[in-house]
Amino acid sequence: MVLLLQKIDKLYSKLENYHHHHDHNHQSQALSSSLEAFQTLVSNSFNKLVSSSKSAGSEVPAFPWIQQCFELIPIINNGFAKLVVAIDYPMTKWEADSVEEYLKYTLNLLELCNSITCSLSHLGKERLSLSHGLNLVESSSPSLAVEHLRQIQVQPKSLSKDFRFQGNEEHGKERFPITKKSVIHQALVVMEGMVFWVSGILMTGLVGDSKPYLEMRQSGGRLVSSLLSGLDLSGGEVIVEKKGMLKEVKEINDSVAALVSAIGIGKKTKAEAEELQRRLEVFEKMVEGLGKEVDCLFNKVLAGRNQLLNGFHQKH
Repeated sequence: MVLLLQKIDKLYSKLENYHHHHDHNHQSQALSSSLEAFQTLVSNSFNKLVSSSKSAGSEVPAFPWIQQCFELIPIINNGFAKLVVAIDYPMTKWEADSVEEYLKYTLNLLELCNSITCSLSHLGKERLSLSHGLNLVESSSPSLAVEHLRQIQVQPKSLSKDFRFQGNEEHGKERFPITKKSVIHQALVVMEGMVFWVSGILMTGLVGDSKPYLEMRQSGGRLVSSLLSGLDLSGGEVIVEKKGMLKEVKEINDSVAALVSAIGIGKKTKAEAEELQRRLEVFEKMVEGLGKEVDCLFNKVLAGRNQLLNGFHQKH
């Protein structure tokens, strides 16, 4: 009887171990699948952005493409939020180091938004100066107009001080054991590295200088390419080859040069002035449109950050 009971106990023990092992494997597979879905979203979204730039051939990067770069950031953020829900691991359950890691990312993102806003403000001031010059041309003050009809100047800016990224190639490579925390950690590294790299392309276009992209490529681009398979990082090279000059800015500067030349030789300037006016109006709408999207992202990130901080403080 005793031997029979011992055999039964061993059988139950084996069954419990089997179910525990089976449940653990099932959870690990589910976590891996959720992480892979997020990584696929990031890779596909980025490669789509790159392919749209390549479809333009050797053409100078245009403002709408720069706007698409920015729009990739909320897509990645939303994908990360869906991952958090999919693995049933709300931020209120995160450990302190994960919360700190996320807060650093959001702080960097807020600083990036401020840098973009500053660059857009600079472009806005340049546009206003040109519009004032056009008004002087129309009021028959060509000599005064020339003083204001200056080509849009670049505003060199380094992102290294504004956008700090601490990742390296070893981060996020953990495969075993896979846990909810490790999934969040790896997703955070991918998200931050990708946003870091995209911001380099974005700021290079806005400031008209390749330095921001070259800085970001050395860290963010190298990192995400080590974590994501099939990632095409060649798209940013186009904007570097063109020294960051956007198509719309180049066209405006060409129109300014044509108008100033016409004024200089005493030629009628109606056609040149109308062309410059048209280009400035289109550019104004583009700058304002991106500005609104930047403000929207800033407010959303700030609200989410404050909510997380409040919940974390209440928890402790």
